[in-house]
Amino acid sequence: MHNKISLIISREFFTRIRKKSFIIMTILGPLLFAAVIIGPTWFATMEDREVRVIGVIDSSRLFIGKIPETEYLKFEYLESITVDQIRERFPETRYYAVLYIAHIITSSPSAVQLMSDRAPSLNVRMHIANALEKELERQKLAAYDIDNLDEILAAVQTSVNIRTIVWQDDGGEVESHSELAMIVGYIGGFLIYIFIFLFGAQVMRGVIEEKSSRVVEILVSSVRPFQLMMGKIVGIGLVGLTQFLLWVILSFTLITIAQQVFFQDLGTPSSENIVMEDMFSSSRLQPSQPIENEGKEIYREIFSSISAINFGVMLGAFLFYFLGGYLLYASLFASIGSAADSETDTQQFMLPVTIPLILSIIVMTNAIMNPDGPIAFWFSVVPLTSPIIMMARIPFGVPFWEVALSAVLLIGSFVFTTWLAGKIYRTGILMYGKKVNYIELWKWLRY
Repeated sequence: MHNKISLIISREFFTRIRKKSFIIMTILGPLLFAAVIIGPTWFATMEDREVRVIGVIDSSRLFIGKIPETEYLKFEYLESITVDQIRERFPETRYYAVLYIAHIITSSPSAVQLMSDRAPSLNVRMHIANALEKELERQKLAAYDIDNLDEILAAVQTSVNIRTIVWQDDGGEVESHSELAMIVGYIGGFLIYIFIFLFGAQVMRGVIEEKSSRVVEILVSSVRPFQLMMGKIVGIGLVGLTQFLLWVILSFTLITIAQQVFFQDLGTPSSENIVMEDMFSSSRLQPSQPIENEGKEIYREIFSSISAINFGVMLGAFLFYFLGGYLLYASLFASIGSAADSETDTQQFMLPVTIPLILSIIVMTNAIMNPDGPIAFWFSVVPLTSPIIMMARIPFGVPFWEVALSAVLLIGSFVFTTWLAGKIYRTGILMYGKKVNYIELWKWLRY
């Protein structure tokens, strides 16, 4: 029996990995992922090196010389000129945009306009808005006749970085990073969702193709229907696992090579890096602050948060819940394929199977925001939703007994659904031309 199942697994595996679609997707997947990771950084780096000059028309006369400049962002304060006049000859100027500050800025903070012949970048807008806000606050405080105002503002300005420490049972402690855990958990859960749908549908499609071409009649003369179903499920599962591991290896290789070739100086950010200044804190707009040191500290925090994640545990959990979820749903997809003659006929049976998967994606947001809540707990234990929800919770730290309970229920459910699917499969695989409904499936289960 085991020898026959292994032969079917080998047939399914090697037949599918030799297909052009498998080879193309194995190559394109890491390229697209690397492009998503590297592309924005590369474009942002190129954009930062473009020197931009902004003309400033300040009717309030409150901000002349008060907007901090960077290496790539300059400001020129214009006198005796109106917005209409500069608009007429704007193409002839070298200005990136024109900033107009109305005289009513103190009473109407929205009385500021940034005008150009193209949409100004978000980074430039944030830089200007933060600078104007800081200057307005300073001038309003100055109205209280406080001596040494600038020194006082510099002294009281404080940024708070809350570190989260998790106490472990062995007496040790580890620093956690909720933001990165949210990202890793969401990506892990979403990938399992995609893979279950993708490879589970391949199982169903493969069963329908063999059934419609009558190849299955030859196969079942040599092997039992249950052996054929198990071989097909495991074989396609190994294809998906192989493709995923190749994606991980190739993506890591491509990103590492690109970082060494194009971004060697990315680890030492310059003090004039406008993107880092604007994204992390508006307080870095103050010229007196050591922006370079803060930028390096930000990078250290990012690298520290990444290194704090146990990727061995994450990869092991991903492989287990991917395989467990896939085997659970693939058996259901196989039974659906055996009960239908075409993909059109499968629609009535697909809804009960896909509802738990879709519900998992909806609940995953709640699980990420509140990983220890009752909703996250129960959905990470119920086998039909646990592969996605538990994968989203693991980066936050889950008690061992909850993971063990989830794993045992998932394995038990896989065995049970495989037994049920086998009863449907052995009857439906040789049945042609008959419209099957739920009543008919119930009869097959009772045979």
